Amino acid sequence: MSNRPLILISNDDGFRAKGINDLADFVSDIGDIVIVAPDGSRSGTAMAITSHKPVEMHKVSEQPGRSIYSFTGTPVDCVKMACENVLDRRPDIVLGGINHGDNSSVNTLYSGTMGLVMEACLKGIPAVGFSSCYCASDAPFGALRRYIIRVVRYVLENGLPPYTCLNVNFPATEQIKGLRVRRMGKGEWHHEWQHQVHPRGWDYYWLTGDYSSTEPDSTDTDTHALENGFACITPIRVDMTAYDLIATLKKLEVDC
Repeated sequence: MSNRPLILISNDDGFRAKGINDLADFVSDIGDIVIVAPDGSRSGTAMAITSHKPVEMHKVSEQPGRSIYSFTGTPVDCVKMACENVLDRRPDIVLGGINHGDNSSVNTLYSGTMGLVMEACLKGIPAVGFSSCYCASDAPFGALRRYIIRVVRYVLENGLPPYTCLNVNFPATEQIKGLRVRRMGKGEWHHEWQHQVHPRGWDYYWLTGDYSSTEPDSTDTDTHALENGFACITPIRVDMTAYDLIATLKKLEVDC
C-alpha cells in the first residue's frame, strides 16, 4: 500500500473527457489516483442516483499511481461505488472535474460534478469540484494547473469543516488574474426551452437558456470574480437548513 495520499477523481463529462484526464495529470505528483467516472456525459444530473436499473463497471487501465474505471451510473453513483467496491482504503480527498462549463452561481445546484463532490462531503471526505467556463471538448486547461495544485495541497494539509466542500471555477481565459474567495451569486435562467418541429411533424424541445444575475452590482460573488478574469473558490455547505427561519416557524408547531 502506498504512503502517498489517495485521490479519488470523478466527473460528469465521462472518463474520456480532457478535463478529468488533465486534472489527474495535474495532481499526479501529489498522490495516487483512482478515477471512477461515467462512461459518457451525465451533465446536469446533480445528486441523482441510479435506483431503477442495474449498473456496470469496467476497468479501463491500470498503471503505477493511476487506475481508471468507467461506470454506467451517475457521478454520485461513482463515488458510492468507488468507496465501497474499488478502493482498498478511504480516499484522502475526492476531486470532481475539470468540468467543461462553469458551475458557479445557481449552476452549482444542477451540476453532476458538484453532486459527486457533495456526496463525498456527506461521507466526511474532503472534496473539491473544479470547473472551467471553457465548454469546448479540447479546452485549454494548462493555466489552471497552479491553482488546482494550490487548492488540493491546502485541503490535504488542513482538511475542511464537516459537511463543507469547495466549488472552484475558472474564467474562460488563459490569462487568469489570480484566485479569489467569493460567495455563490444569485441568478436565473431564462428562455430555457427551444422549440423545434421534427420533419415528420411532431414538436420537440431542446433545453438551452440565457443566464442573468439578479444582483449585477454585487462585487463579492463568484459571478463577478469570473467576469473579471479571476478564478474563484466558493465554500459550499450541504446542510440547507434555513436556521434564521426556524424561530419564526415555531408558531406552526402543534401536538396531535
